[in-house]
Amino acid sequence: MAHTHDNTKKRTFSHLTPYDRGRIGALRDEGKTLQAIADVIGCHKSTISRELKRGTVTQRKSDLTEYTAYFPETGQAVYEKNRSRCGAKYKLVKAAAFVHFAVKKMQQDHWSPDAVCGYAKVNHLFEGIVVCAKTLYHYIDLGLLPVKNIDLPLKVTRRTKNKRTRQHKKILGASIEERPSYIDKRQEFGHWEIDTVLGQRKKGAALLTLTERKTRKEHMIKIEQKTAVSVHQAIQSLKDLYREAFPSVFKTITSDNGSEFSELTQAIDSDDVTVYYTHPYTSSERGTNERHNGLIRRFIPKGKAIEDIDDTLISYVENWCNTLPRKILGYQTPNEQFAEEIAKIA
Repeated sequence: MAHTHDNTKKRTFSHLTPYDRGRIGALRDEGKTLQAIADVIGCHKSTISRELKRGTVTQRKSDLTEYTAYFPETGQAVYEKNRSRCGAKYKLVKAAAFVHFAVKKMQQDHWSPDAVCGYAKVNHLFEGIVVCAKTLYHYIDLGLLPVKNIDLPLKVTRRTKNKRTRQHKKILGASIEERPSYIDKRQEFGHWEIDTVLGQRKKGAALLTLTERKTRKEHMIKIEQKTAVSVHQAIQSLKDLYREAFPSVFKTITSDNGSEFSELTQAIDSDDVTVYYTHPYTSSERGTNERHNGLIRRFIPKGKAIEDIDDTLISYVENWCNTLPRKILGYQTPNEQFAEEIAKIA
């Protein structure tokens, strides 16, 4: 018989309700058999047998003689007590060392639950006694940990946006449409995205951020103004840092159409480095860099003047981004993967 034409009735099961238990008690008082009661309730007679045992208690009469009787209320109370013991048990006690580690990382180092769990598993910490990221989120929602949702910025701020492309804005150079498709796969090192992070919405200092697409390596450079001249100076500092390796480290740079990047090609001044510009108003085409800008905003909120920010804090934030374990990197850090790629060049 074909499986699609079988006539086997699917078995379904449900728990007895307080109403069912009341009917069982009434039918039992009438002297009905187990099978007769089961036929009325719509279950197997063994279910009735177990229920009668569950709800039967010993009573004592006024003359001190004892007798047994079934009480629906007793059966329901025992059932509810047993149900409360069902389900997986919390691993808070068993995984106490890991939970303490996770709380510290989330509160002090601003790691996400996923980063904490992945890092612990990849590095074989706590003898494998850890909980998954979903369980950590569950513990937080239940209030079992001192961490609150407000301590997890992405959880309370993430919003979905519809992708859209606007037209009628000047393109400053080669379009992202001309960028080779293999770059999208992130299998080759040396392809960067660039942007600026502003403090106050007026002229003043800004942060120039560059993110390598494969390793997620982040560079943060404080510039005096959001101008092409300041960007030129920042690019020169990177060229001084990497020297002859610069064309191997920076093969392409993808930018938006901001005026500060209008002379980016001239600033790089290398035939081995290509600059591509995204479509107007399409920050999603620089998603990696935008994601890192969001991480930076955890420490440098909007409205805070960049010129008032100490260089020590900027270095700290840059290092934090580069030492944060990433799920997409197999819970390695950007610094670790970047070092591996640099070693190949050397």
